[in-house]
Amino acid sequence: MNDISVKKIAINRVVKNQLNSADDIVAIEEPLEIRLVYGSVENRISKNISVTMRTPSNDEELAIGFLFTEGILKNISEVKSVNKDILNENIISIELNENVMPEIQKLERNFYTTSSCGVCGKSSIDAIRIVSRNTNSTDINIKIKSDLIYELPQILRQQQSIFDKTGGIHASALFALEGNFLVLKEDVGRHNALDKLIGFCLQNGELDFSNKILLLSGRASFELIQKAAMAGIKLIAAVGAPSSLAVELAMEFDITLIGFLKEDRFNIYCGAQRIEVA
Repeated sequence: MNDISVKKIAINRVVKNQLNSADDIVAIEEPLEIRLVYGSVENRISKNISVTMRTPSNDEELAIGFLFTEGILKNISEVKSVNKDILNENIISIELNENVMPEIQKLERNFYTTSSCGVCGKSSIDAIRIVSRNTNSTDINIKIKSDLIYELPQILRQQQSIFDKTGGIHASALFALEGNFLVLKEDVGRHNALDKLIGFCLQNGELDFSNKILLLSGRASFELIQKAAMAGIKLIAAVGAPSSLAVELAMEFDITLIGFLKEDRFNIYCGAQRIEVA
């Protein structure tokens, strides 16, 4: 990651009742407005879709991943261009091809999101099922050894460049079923990190997420499982705890959900058939 993601600030540090001046590195948090441009050649429409608080960097991936996981964008081929506002780098426009008409009216949410909540206003699991295109995929024959699962957090930690500098950043990472590290994205918002990850994969031609392992650096919240379900991810491991609604959603979409992942233990909340315990 480059320096646009972090900032040095002067602080007072107290160590054993001694006050000293020091510098600290913090993750930058700024708003990103996502606009959608669509419609016929004669009648192009520009619509503000979302404002999300994010760590600057990978904004194109974030916008594309967001539109995909919200069901607005069906695939990357629908995108004509992605443009940053010349006067304001915190505004990005996704322009769709003229023959693409997004079903924005189907979305049942308030599109103001913050770095801590990516699902504000989502009414129910049923609302996700309406827009998801991956509800029927089944791959129950996938088997992952528990010894492989144990190794993932350490690999994630080694890849977290911004976390090393700031200690205050979320990460989402993809691994192959054999445990090979594929890609990681970081952001102050956990849902933004996952959108960046999915957006990156879509831009690089990845269409099948069912043969990947998603690792979350923190808790497995509802909005993260929602986005994973939209992408067709079938195996999710989180370093932290899942919420009750996250577990219900994972069960509904036949997702293997692991929580409290440590170097020698983890909990399986659903989809245990995919885990081989050595």
